[in-house]
Amino acid sequence: MTTAAALLATHGPVLPVLLPSVTAVLLLLMGDSGSQAQGADRRPERLRWARRLSIVSVLLGMALSVALLASAASGDLMVYRLGEWPAPFGIALVVDRLGALMLLLTSLVALPVLIYASGGWDAHGRYFHAMFQFQLMGLNGAFVTGDLFNLFVFFEVLLIASYVLMVHGLGPQRVRVGLHYVVLNLSASALFLIGIALLYAKTGTLNLADLAVRIPQVSGPDAALVQAGALILLVVFGFKAALAPLSLWLPATYAAASAPVAALFAIMTKVGVYAIIRLHGVAFGPQAGDSAGLVLPVLLPLAVLTSVAGVLGALAARTLERLVAWITVASVGTVLIAVGLFQSSAWSAALYYMVNSTLVVAGLFLLSELVAAQRGDAADRLVPAGPMAQPTLLGLMLLLAAASAAGLPPLPGFIGKIMLLESAADHGARTLVWTVVLSVGFLTLLGLARAGSILFWHVLDGPATAAAGASPQLLIATLGLLASTVAMTIFAAPIQRYTEAAARQLQDTEAYARAVLGPEGSRFQSTRPYRFDRQPDSPAGPGASR
Repeated sequence: MTTAAALLATHGPVLPVLLPSVTAVLLLLMGDSGSQAQGADRRPERLRWARRLSIVSVLLGMALSVALLASAASGDLMVYRLGEWPAPFGIALVVDRLGALMLLLTSLVALPVLIYASGGWDAHGRYFHAMFQFQLMGLNGAFVTGDLFNLFVFFEVLLIASYVLMVHGLGPQRVRVGLHYVVLNLSASALFLIGIALLYAKTGTLNLADLAVRIPQVSGPDAALVQAGALILLVVFGFKAALAPLSLWLPATYAAASAPVAALFAIMTKVGVYAIIRLHGVAFGPQAGDSAGLVLPVLLPLAVLTSVAGVLGALAARTLERLVAWITVASVGTVLIAVGLFQSSAWSAALYYMVNSTLVVAGLFLLSELVAAQRGDAADRLVPAGPMAQPTLLGLMLLLAAASAAGLPPLPGFIGKIMLLESAADHGARTLVWTVVLSVGFLTLLGLARAGSILFWHVLDGPATAAAGASPQLLIATLGLLASTVAMTIFAAPIQRYTEAAARQLQDTEAYARAVLGPEGSRFQSTRPYRFDRQPDSPAGPGASR
């Protein structure tokens, strides 16, 4: 076994957290390379080295995530116990198929976004690259942590970094919206602590594997408190994921942020979705005794509301950035519709569609700034303006993004929605799901087509704007994100097989508990993994195991 393979096998789960954290510390030690740094003569050189170090770190992180994905594809769970303290007493980091997929998705978004930001945006404020790495540290930690308290810790790490990135470049609108963003997230963090306190009070653990074991044993009045804690956490995770009616903060925030920051934030909503799956889908799944299926009555209706509200907001948007922000909300709603069906096939569709929508939305945020930079005073407002310097290239990029976001064949948005519709075929709410998913896809296409026609067809007479066309660096970064949808189409079959395997692995809570807890996992009364497959006529109601 090579040194690299041995390191991955021994310390694999902790490396995605250590790599960006060490990089961030090194960047801070290098000094501020932003626009307000002292010693202007040395600032350009520091900025060049900061860019190199940050990009190399993200490239290493991508290679690491690919290696972890390859290892997780076999079905084995990688568990890392910090300080060799046994779970549930110590901190456990776990990489399974879902966690590895989210790590890779984070890298796939981070690399082109960082390349784009290195084209000049990183020089508009202070400590951009260090905050970028701390953001990656929080994201990666959230996807590998094995307990709720450390999920809270990593949430706070990524949120603190996002506060700084949100106001990067300053400006009155950015500062005003950033203040609202900070206050709302601090309120959500307070609720997070209350929720995990209630769970700990009645189960004695916050380890996710141990919660799946102990929650079925809690009944009566104690179960009511456990359920209250879980519902509070649904509010917290729903806020992070932009689940309606907690999604109204997102459009203004994402539209006010700089383009690379908004593109990176496209992955942040998926942390909320991930947490909902881990806690409410698994720990409070059909095996959870009195608390089984706790969020079944509310998650699907709220997801439908989120998707509808998102697409209606997109239709009403007056700027391209705000339109993309509302599409982000609509895509989250579609993912949570699949999660709310609580079926293995639906969860596979959710994971597949989530990967595609995250990449497309991130690419659209970058594209929005490229368009705005070539429209003079009109910027990204959906009003007629003079001709652009690169109308053909930018128009084709918008066409590709619109087709994938709306779910037109043969792009992965279409494949993900077909998987979702097929999984809902036997569900009692199939008519609602089919109607909403298809209607939202059509209205998304309509909204983007309207924007495209105004931006590229309703052009005022006159010379092209004085601004030069986008640099190759900015174009390559944006094209890289949008072209990933084509790659997902080419490799649709293996990706689909992986998401199906990931969904099945999530169901096998006993295997997860044995891997994390060791012999303690034997406390499961059943050795047979439960199934989420629904039986609409089951007396136990939707989501009952069979």
